[in-house]
Amino acid sequence: MQLTPMMQQYMEIKENYQDCILFFRLGDFYEMFFDDAIVASKEMEITLTGKNCGQEERAPMCGVPFHSVDTYIAKLVEKGFKVAICEQVEDPATAKGIVKREVIQIITPGTIVNQTMLNEKENNYLASVYLSEEGAGIAYTDISTGELYTTEFLGNNTIENLLNELVKIKAKEVLMNESAEAIFSIEEMKKITNAYFNILNEHYYNPATAEMTILKQFQTKSLVGLGLADLKLSTVSLGSLLSYLFETRKHNLSHITTIQVYQLDGHMSLDKATIRNLEITETLYEKKVQGSLLGVLDKTHTAMGSRKMKQWLREPLNNSKEVNRRLSAVEILMDEIIIRNNIKEALKAVYDLERLSGRIACGNANGKDLIALRNSLYILPEIKAELKSLDNELLHSLCGEIEDSLMEVYDLIDASIVEEAPFTIKEGGLIKASYSEELDHLRFSIKDGQAWIAELEGKERERTGIKNLKVRFNKVFGYYIEITKSNLEMAPENYIRKQTLVNCERFITPELKEMESLVLNAESKINQMEYDLFTEIRNKIQTYIGLIQKSSSAIAIIDVLASFAHVSAALGYTKPEVHDGNSIAITKGRHPVIEQMIKDGIFVSNDIYVDDKNSSMLLITGPNMAGKSTYMRQTALIVLMAQAGCFVPCETANIGLVDRIYTRIGASDNLAQGQSTFFVEMSELAYILNTATAKSLIILDEIGRGTSTYDGLSIAWAVVEHLCNAKNKIRTLFATHYHELTALEEELPGVKNLNVDVAEENGNIIFLHKIVEGSASRSYGIHVAKLAGVPEAVLEAAANKLTALESGGAEEGHTLIKTSEEKGSKSAEANEQLSFFDFAPNAVIEKLKNIDLMKLAPWEALKVLEELQVAAND
Repeated sequence: MQLTPMMQQYMEIKENYQDCILFFRLGDFYEMFFDDAIVASKEMEITLTGKNCGQEERAPMCGVPFHSVDTYIAKLVEKGFKVAICEQVEDPATAKGIVKREVIQIITPGTIVNQTMLNEKENNYLASVYLSEEGAGIAYTDISTGELYTTEFLGNNTIENLLNELVKIKAKEVLMNESAEAIFSIEEMKKITNAYFNILNEHYYNPATAEMTILKQFQTKSLVGLGLADLKLSTVSLGSLLSYLFETRKHNLSHITTIQVYQLDGHMSLDKATIRNLEITETLYEKKVQGSLLGVLDKTHTAMGSRKMKQWLREPLNNSKEVNRRLSAVEILMDEIIIRNNIKEALKAVYDLERLSGRIACGNANGKDLIALRNSLYILPEIKAELKSLDNELLHSLCGEIEDSLMEVYDLIDASIVEEAPFTIKEGGLIKASYSEELDHLRFSIKDGQAWIAELEGKERERTGIKNLKVRFNKVFGYYIEITKSNLEMAPENYIRKQTLVNCERFITPELKEMESLVLNAESKINQMEYDLFTEIRNKIQTYIGLIQKSSSAIAIIDVLASFAHVSAALGYTKPEVHDGNSIAITKGRHPVIEQMIKDGIFVSNDIYVDDKNSSMLLITGPNMAGKSTYMRQTALIVLMAQAGCFVPCETANIGLVDRIYTRIGASDNLAQGQSTFFVEMSELAYILNTATAKSLIILDEIGRGTSTYDGLSIAWAVVEHLCNAKNKIRTLFATHYHELTALEEELPGVKNLNVDVAEENGNIIFLHKIVEGSASRSYGIHVAKLAGVPEAVLEAAANKLTALESGGAEEGHTLIKTSEEKGSKSAEANEQLSFFDFAPNAVIEKLKNIDLMKLAPWEALKVLEELQVAAND
């Protein structure tokens, strides 16, 4: 049996979109059939039914109403499905045969523009990666705002740099060339980035095609003006990104007007481990904003301001001049309280201009969007006036970025769109009276008919004597007269029965039918005219998209600077001095997040000084829970905040510019990738040692603890020596429980010992959280175990074992490690390099030492081996 014509149409369209769930428009519903229906019904938790398709068995089917489709699409996209939207592209009333349908859009995790499906405070980035033996190019865009960025990586750290960028931008979808799999595991990339990966055919990454696509989009004849002339990998990745967008969006990308070409050294580089460990934009385990640095600093009032702050914190500046430009702007906003408050109050009335312009450019904006744009534009002159009164170069520059000509857009919308605009744009009620003479005339022409129908109910009640007679309207039956069954005998002879219901009958009259035709035809014309006028208005606004984006970018920056000033004033932050030197000096520094979380008590502030000469390696010892990690993290966060342009939590801060912050803090088994705790630790350490420069800041916590004591201490020792190299001393904070390392203060220039002060009282310890010079005498591990609730019997056994070990005893052949004081003394006496370990005598080793191999016959050697084996087993 043949499929029905409608199902044939469905199958023909589905053939071209095999990797998508096809939403097929039928009237007021989007329907899914066959396998799509089975999958979608399960994932969206809706009922699976069936439809007669012309074959013996009914086709599996499910559907969702068109007016609430966004919620269902969001569920599918969030779970990694691609959705193809198939619409009716001709009027069913005038269509001959099957209504023509086409796929008008493909929605993937990175191509969402609908505001109900987006987080207003986060960018929704789609990235395209071109990975080759030469290196990698990456281009990424937020299609909802029109932002577009590209860069490329060459050299040994290409993969690590690429992964860091994908994690930093939190790409929702990543396009990648098929041949990339031969260079690096795409499955591993998926696990690290948590992004949806879309592997594209190599023809998307053809250099010639990529160049043509870019030139067409930006309407230019050369890549030189775009900054891409010498960036082959960037060009290929960018071209593939645009091709994919043309294919999925299926309309122009007029709001993508500029490319921001950047280099890694243009900003402070933060790798994925640092972003995670410092909890810059979200907490480590719960993935929440509250409890992160962003949660403390983000007091912005606009969605684009919140997104901009997140970007600034992930990409602090790497240029002291630009850093101090921001700091000066924050300073004047901090001092001018009234102006700052006026600006912040005005910003509350500004909608998301970036995404509004994106929806206008994509043809998705409705009347409410235009009113939101109008209201936002109305506020801009007020913000400009406040900025002009401030004596600051950056703020004046931002003031100039807010375009005065946008008031023409304000006037257009104000004159044309009704205040309470509906969500739909095809059902009328959009356009103001007096905007269009032709529309006003058409509206006036049906007023008599509408008035006649409105008066009909009263006239008919009086004529028939039926007091509950009603004149009603619906889209299916049009206008009708409704009479309850108890009054049917009173119905006049000229009433023509139209529909019978349980409790009533519905009628029409020749006069009502004639007036209905007049009104409905006119209303249909009015609705079409309003839609055409709205489209015309939206198209006019599209010509201002570039100016709206320019202004919205300035507003976002102003919002962030005002938020920095507000938080700095409220929390007692200080303006840092940022310079091109290599010293970092902070007095009474505080952790910006932890100090806000302390409800009872006071956060203990601490000083720090680190440079590239005599204090390049700060070795920090002391018990767990005493504050070593907090001390190191707060130093990194203060530097990051300063270079982002924010005041910092301390009394004074003098900060030599940092090009990269590295953190090696904590570890967990990466079993999914077959990597142990120690392997992860060593991989991250290798990356740091291979890429850190003299301008970097390194935070290391307990290097070497994932393996045996001897291996771990050896590695830690070698790391300290490497980072204190006379030719390249890198500023490092190194927390450790290997007290042996503290002896290096006397051995290596640049090493300085610090420890966390502890007070003991009646056998108990009190953490003072104060960092002082010198090394800790012990680790207090058993005391910490007691605080954690370890059973008393275990604590007592551990204390006994500790006493035995510290006294130099050994049981059952266990090897002892001498204390750093004993070894330091031995080293001084022998006037030779410090020895890590002393081993207890071993009978097997001693016998081996005394054997003269040159005099040993083969049979004697076998006998000796046998004896040694017996001794070893004993």
